[in-house]
Amino acid sequence: MSRAGLGLLALVPLGFLVVFFAWPVLAILNRGFVGNDVLTALADGETWRLAWFTLAQAAGSTVLAVLGGMPLAFVLARVRLPGVSLIRTVVLVPFVLPTVVVGLAFRALWPDGGVLSIVLANAFFNVAVIARTVSGLWGHLDSRAEDAARALGASKWRAFRSVTLPALLPAIMSAAAVVFLFCATSFGVVLVLGGARYRTLETEIYLRTENLLDLSGAAALSLVQIAAVLAVLLLGAVARRKRETALRLRSRREVARRPVRAEWWVVGAAVGVLGLLLTPIVALLVRSLSTEDGWSFAGYRALSSTGNDGTLQVSGWEAALTSLRTATDATMLALIIGVSAAVLVVALRRAPGRISHGLAESMDAALMLPLGVSAVTVGFGYLITLDALPGDLRRSPLLVPLAQALVIIPLVVRMVLPVLRSVDDRLRQAAATLGAGPLRVWREIDVPLTIRSVVAAAGFGYVVALGEFGATSFLARPQEPTLPVAIAALIARPGQLNNQMAYAACALLMLVTMAAVIVIDRLGSGRVGEF
Repeated sequence: MSRAGLGLLALVPLGFLVVFFAWPVLAILNRGFVGNDVLTALADGETWRLAWFTLAQAAGSTVLAVLGGMPLAFVLARVRLPGVSLIRTVVLVPFVLPTVVVGLAFRALWPDGGVLSIVLANAFFNVAVIARTVSGLWGHLDSRAEDAARALGASKWRAFRSVTLPALLPAIMSAAAVVFLFCATSFGVVLVLGGARYRTLETEIYLRTENLLDLSGAAALSLVQIAAVLAVLLLGAVARRKRETALRLRSRREVARRPVRAEWWVVGAAVGVLGLLLTPIVALLVRSLSTEDGWSFAGYRALSSTGNDGTLQVSGWEAALTSLRTATDATMLALIIGVSAAVLVVALRRAPGRISHGLAESMDAALMLPLGVSAVTVGFGYLITLDALPGDLRRSPLLVPLAQALVIIPLVVRMVLPVLRSVDDRLRQAAATLGAGPLRVWREIDVPLTIRSVVAAAGFGYVVALGEFGATSFLARPQEPTLPVAIAALIARPGQLNNQMAYAACALLMLVTMAAVIVIDRLGSGRVGEF
């Protein structure tokens, strides 16, 4: 691809990131620095209490996710038993469930909420990140070093602790950093389970903006949060670099086999973790069908109404249709931006010279930044910036899809980029030698080899957009709420009908998500891109 072509291609993802990510976030930073708001926030003991609780619950959730994910990683990487492929799919379901759904699922188990339910819910979300990331490396480790340690007299546990665990540590640390980041910026779970008693920086930013109209105070808290997030991203980048080094050192893929002796205890632990993951899902389904008068579909029938005393301005089904429409728009936009960005990064890496390679690495890192900045902060930034664009996008139906696309783009890139990068360049050279032009080479070589990953990324992004709540809660208009926003409105108002509607809507969202995950996992043969 020529330099001019690369430049034109770069305008698509870079222009989007600058206008719809960098500008709103910088506007938040600028507003936080106006006057003495930052100093006031830093001097306020409440800020540090919120920060401490945010980090503490994230750390607790991360530890639980690692403890739960490791037995599952072993089963996925090294065990050959009936049902392992089903386990691989079920493990992924919690990760893509809408946060409001998970919050209500745990609320069905713990009606009073509290710190423990928040920690468990965030761990429930992120066990898949540990299990899938670590199993990806574990399945490629050469077991001969561990066998040699056993031959020298080491026990199974000592061989694992001395040989296998150090090799897995970069993947564990990389995944743990991502989990900590997700837990620290968790919004829907904390809002549903914590209420006004337990607040994180994320929920406090929302409450100050939505309820108190304290924009300056919210901006100052956003600054504190962004600083913490960037520190975690830096640690995660270091761990990821070590992980990539470890992956380059792998020698062969270990063949999965039946467990022997003590390994059955690990399999039993994995089954136990799987049962714990299914418990909130089953509890939510049961709660959606139970009323004070017994079993009933009243909540599902009530979705055609607006709830008690007109809680919603539209019916539940209209909110569901809005969710489907905005998720479709967001996914299409994310595919255009994400695939363009992945093609650009691959083209830069293949170009000769250190400058091109450096640009590729910088571009790849920049595309991941939206995952490291709170969706609430981005939504807040949209409210104070996008009126400057022609037509005032704050009133546009594209506002919510734009915010959701920003969340999806990094996921699309991470799923498509490794597949594009793995296409053998000799195939392109052979096609070019036979007279094919660049566009035909792309159509005949790249597209057939990468189309599965693109379709899987589209499905994965679609279910994430369906459940996105952080930015959407700021941006969705009352007359056009998405289903997660409608659920939040229903549970915020008293009344049995509202509760039943909320649980029924959550059950529908969950079932749609589970069906999509099964299709995606089968399409990707268990693993697509880097996840």
